[in-house]
Amino acid sequence: MTNSAELGIVKQQDYFDKDIANSKNLSNYYVVKNNYFVYNPRISNQAKYGPINYNSLGIVGIMSPLYFVFKVHNVNNIFLGVLFKTNVWHKYMYENGDTGARADRFSIKNSVFMTMPLNIPSILEQSKIAKLFQSLDKTITLHEEQHRQLEQLKKALLQKMFANETEYPALRFKGFSIAWEQHKLHSEMDVRDGTHSSPKYHSTGFPLITSKNLSSTGIDFSDVSLIDKEDFDEINKRSKVDVGDILFGMIGTIGNPVIVKSTGFAIKNVALIKHGGSISNFFLFQLLKSPVFTRYIHKENAGGTQKFLGLSVIRNFCFLAPTKDEQYKMAYFLSKLDKIITLHKHKIDNLKRLKRALLQKMFV
Repeated sequence: MTNSAELGIVKQQDYFDKDIANSKNLSNYYVVKNNYFVYNPRISNQAKYGPINYNSLGIVGIMSPLYFVFKVHNVNNIFLGVLFKTNVWHKYMYENGDTGARADRFSIKNSVFMTMPLNIPSILEQSKIAKLFQSLDKTITLHEEQHRQLEQLKKALLQKMFANETEYPALRFKGFSIAWEQHKLHSEMDVRDGTHSSPKYHSTGFPLITSKNLSSTGIDFSDVSLIDKEDFDEINKRSKVDVGDILFGMIGTIGNPVIVKSTGFAIKNVALIKHGGSISNFFLFQLLKSPVFTRYIHKENAGGTQKFLGLSVIRNFCFLAPTKDEQYKMAYFLSKLDKIITLHKHKIDNLKRLKRALLQKMFV
C-alpha cells in the first residue's frame, strides 16, 4: 500500500500502475490491518506536515518502513481520520519536529508523535461528526462522477458531431441531411492577433489577457498583468475585443477557445476571431474544441509538444460546416451541455468550500 495526501491509503498498484515493493525488500515492512492509521512524513502543498490516513480498504496490506503505522482505541476511526484533515495538530508538529535531511520530508520521533494531544468529544458526538463528513464526501464523490461522465459525453459528441474528411458527420440532428460545405477560416471570418512590441506593466490599469489567462471555463482575471491607457489604445487599434468574439491561445498554452462575454481588456499572444462572419461564432467555438481542429494543429506542427501556433496556421484552417440552421442547433445543444457541466463543477467547488469551512469550525 501507499499513503497519498490526495487519495488516502490506496493499493500501490493502483497509485503507481506498478508494484514498487517486491519479495526481496519486504523484511522491514509494516503490516497494515483494516482501520490502522499511517503517517507519511513526506510533505507537500496538500500536506504541510505529511498526510495521516487510515486503512479503509477492508483488506490487510504492507507499508514501507519510511511510514509510521499505529492504531487507536476507543476513538471513532472516521472521526479521527477527518480530524487529521484539519490543521489542529499542526502546531504540535511544528513545535516538536523538524524538516529532515531531505527537504521534502518532515522529521519527528515516533515516541514524540504518539504523545500528540488531541481534543476528542464523546463517542456519540464523534459518530455524528463522522456521519456528517461521510455524507458530505459521498455527495462530493457523486457530483464528481456525474461531472466526469458529462465531460466524457461532451468529448464523445465532439468526436461524432463534426464532419472531418467526409461531408457527413457520424451523428447529427433529425431533419438535417444536406452535405456539409468546405470553408477556410480567413475567408469566412476576420482573424487577428494582439500585438505590441513591449507594453509597460503597472500596478493599476487595464487587464492584458494572454494565453495563460484562457481556460476551459472562460477568461481568468485573477492573474493578469495591467497596462496603461496608451498601450491599451495602441493594441486595440488592431485587435479590439468585442462581446461574442472568440479568443484562442497561441503561445505557451495553446487552444482553450473562449467566447468573450465582457470587454475592457487588451490581448497579447492570443488569436482573435471577430464575431459576425458567415460562420456562427458559437458553432466555431465548439469546432475549435473538437478533434477536427486538434488533428489539424498536430498535422501542421509535427514534431513534439507545440508551444507556438502561428496566426497563419489558424487563418488557413480548412473545415466543413453545415447550414446556418444546423450550426445554431448544434451550438445551442452543446452550449447547454457546457452549462450543465459548469453547474456541476460549481456545485463540487461549493461543496468542497463547505467541507473546508466545517473542518475549520468543528474541531479544536
